[in-house]
Amino acid sequence: MTGLAATVVIAAFDATIVGTTLPRVAQALDGMSLYAWVGTGYLLASAAAILIFGRLGDLFGRKSLMLASIAIISVGAGLAALSQTMGQLIAFRVLQGIGNGMMTATAFAAPADLFPDPARRVRWMAMLSASFAAASGIGPVLGGAVTQALGWRAAFFITPLCGVVALYLVRRHFPDIRPAHDARRRTIDWPGAILLTMAVGAPLAGLELLVARNDAIPAGWAITLLVAGLACALLLIPVERLAVTPIFPLHILRPRQAQLLNLAGMLTGAVMFILIFYIPLLLQDVLRYSPTHAGLLMTPMVACMPLGSIINGRVFPRLKAPHRLMLVGSALLATGCAMAVTFSAASPAWWVLLALSLSGFGLGFLLPNLTLFMQMQSGRQDVGIASALIQTTRALGSAVGTALVGMAIAHGSVSVGLRSGLIVCVALCGAIAWITSRLHMKNT
Repeated sequence: MTGLAATVVIAAFDATIVGTTLPRVAQALDGMSLYAWVGTGYLLASAAAILIFGRLGDLFGRKSLMLASIAIISVGAGLAALSQTMGQLIAFRVLQGIGNGMMTATAFAAPADLFPDPARRVRWMAMLSASFAAASGIGPVLGGAVTQALGWRAAFFITPLCGVVALYLVRRHFPDIRPAHDARRRTIDWPGAILLTMAVGAPLAGLELLVARNDAIPAGWAITLLVAGLACALLLIPVERLAVTPIFPLHILRPRQAQLLNLAGMLTGAVMFILIFYIPLLLQDVLRYSPTHAGLLMTPMVACMPLGSIINGRVFPRLKAPHRLMLVGSALLATGCAMAVTFSAASPAWWVLLALSLSGFGLGFLLPNLTLFMQMQSGRQDVGIASALIQTTRALGSAVGTALVGMAIAHGSVSVGLRSGLIVCVALCGAIAWITSRLHMKNT
């Protein structure tokens, strides 16, 4: 489990360290016009890879995929550090995105191999949630400090250094558990994999283009990508029904509970990333905090997420109906979002800290349970694709949520757009509470 936690730290560092170094990188490589595509390419590659490798882990085992993901991210980071042009940097970040998707798909499903009992597993999954949240908070600060002291190229080498530790721990201590599938049925569904990649990646790319509002790229391209993604999703259904070993087994979405969980996951992703992306902007634009102070005020949210996960893990085994914990999480998150709506230049710092702390606690009760309940809904042979599915729906929700708020800001003002987005977040939290009240999960 320490090895799994180390891989999760790498995934978080890989996604967050670059954020504070990217402006300097773009200036050094004379590529400000391609600035947005460094992050966009990474996110698209990661989102498209999660489901694919989640299923491959179910079919062929997770240890080799975890080792491969550590190697891909580490090599990609080293190559990114040596980039001479912005195009090279984008290509290497896409490679890292593929590795990140592979790592996310396997690391969060791997505890199910070690702890079949969900009541025991939830405590260990809190360890992963805490590691990921802590590393996500440390990553931007660490990246900025290393960049300032040693230059932007040095910041990329933080990930490979952590990769050496994770590679040793996973290779030495994680068991090589192979699924009990018929070897003749363990074939890769290539048509399904291609359609699934397009069904996930094309809509995300379309949303990014809509938010970017680049005059050089007509809005028709974004709409085309959205339609293409929907068409691929519809075509995926008959293809997977005919596949011997489908890359996306449709039966995992057949139960009503699974449908509700993925809907809740999509709404949770939207709320979480609206807060993460736009609260710092609200703090700087409306409350007039400096970027440094805004970052410090965001720290309680990042810190309270793992604390909420740990409390959730301790309480979970004692409840006969553990889905009630998600009601607590949605209520805390709604309270935090409602308090954020009231932020003004006269708001004291303690009010901001309290609102963000409550939001972090709420997410700590929601995120691990979404993954765990999806694993409980699926059989052992599908735990990887089930875990990956909830991660993907959360990513889709985050893309839609941030895109809509971004468009509201673009068509109005920062203050009005952000307040409208936060009001929507309160409504979404109410929807999450309603959805989770319809769940009927039993602690076994």
